[in-house]
Amino acid sequence: MGLGLLGRGVGDAIFLAGCGAKLTVTDFKTKEQLATSIKKLSKCKNIKFSLGGHKLRDFNGKDFVLKAAGVPIDSPYIKEARKNKIPVEMSSSLFVKLAGIPIIGVTGTRGKSTVAYLIHHILKSAGKKVFLGGNVLGVSTLSFLPKAKQYDYAVLELDSWQLQGFGESKLSPDISVFTTFLDDHLNYYASTSLSTSRKKYFTDKAGIFKYQKGDDLLIAGKQAYPFIKKWGSKVRGELVVPEESLPRGWKISLPGKHNEYNARLAVEVARSLWIPDAVIKKSLATFSSVPGRLELIRMVKGVRIYNDTNSTTPDATIVALRALGGSTAKLKKIVLIAGGADKGLEMSALVKEIPKYCKEVVLLKGSGTEKIKNKIKGKEFDNFKKAVQYAFGKAKRGDVLLLSPAFASFGMFKNEYDRGEQFVRLVKKLK
Repeated sequence: MGLGLLGRGVGDAIFLAGCGAKLTVTDFKTKEQLATSIKKLSKCKNIKFSLGGHKLRDFNGKDFVLKAAGVPIDSPYIKEARKNKIPVEMSSSLFVKLAGIPIIGVTGTRGKSTVAYLIHHILKSAGKKVFLGGNVLGVSTLSFLPKAKQYDYAVLELDSWQLQGFGESKLSPDISVFTTFLDDHLNYYASTSLSTSRKKYFTDKAGIFKYQKGDDLLIAGKQAYPFIKKWGSKVRGELVVPEESLPRGWKISLPGKHNEYNARLAVEVARSLWIPDAVIKKSLATFSSVPGRLELIRMVKGVRIYNDTNSTTPDATIVALRALGGSTAKLKKIVLIAGGADKGLEMSALVKEIPKYCKEVVLLKGSGTEKIKNKIKGKEFDNFKKAVQYAFGKAKRGDVLLLSPAFASFGMFKNEYDRGEQFVRLVKKLK
């Protein structure tokens, strides 16, 4: 249920078809919209497609339903499956149920990707056999199942929707990391009050630790810990809340204080697995940025160009501005490309921060942009190529050109990854 365009659903479908399943693939998107995904399934002869909307009859007479992340847990089609006593599973949680290897799970509103990739990098540097799955572009976690026993650990980046599957299955990873908890997805968790929406969002996130056992470990970031204390009920495993900075003399190659915070969480995971400090320290120094997260693409005419497309909240964009412009804020050396689709988040803090760091703002057309364009001095575009070319034209030697949208991507783009990929292609053509 939910093939999508990010590759995870395609990988799940190929795996299940390869197991001999008689598979029905259903999605709200049409055959034309899903053409790239469907093409990858052309060799699978045991798949029936039901596209352009779900049908209740497809949720009867099946052995189980595999639900994509983002499909509402209270979907009428999921209710139909439950009414018909059909189990509902999700890719990452089903993998954890069946894999039989130690699981390291990472969640948080911001920082989860960087921390997950860092843990993976450190463990590989230490000679461990480890794979990275969960909320990773193009990766079907379920498809790793046949080879799972070949690995020492699975590191899973887990968003709130994927953790719904853990909550449903009453599972939590052996080692869990909860990086930060900030407002996000309030359009998905919409409720009668902001406080209730936040709590619903946190309840899904809490699946990362809720079902841990006494010998499991929860590593909580200092920013997230008060929410765990307030709403998290009982933490059954060991709880560690590390310092926000690295040990004296340790460095990470990524910009910003927030990345030192992220790195410290990864360090605590590695230490809990008895990885020597010397290996951890060296790994931090050799780690490169995660695609789409303050990713340095290239330097052109002395202008450093960063792809931060995964910053889809105001908090994330504020962090990016501080990371790249913090020490030279008075010089205002950032040309910012921002804007997109509304997620129902409060924008006042971002509106105040932008003038501190930005010499120019370029806005991408969208429902979210409509909320802020009268409060920010910036030129608006509905053509991405023209927006990037205009932004580059405003940057001078020593400046930073930053794509950090603060909003979702829908409208001009298929998703935030499409937005980032288009940006990288356009940047590589700049002369």
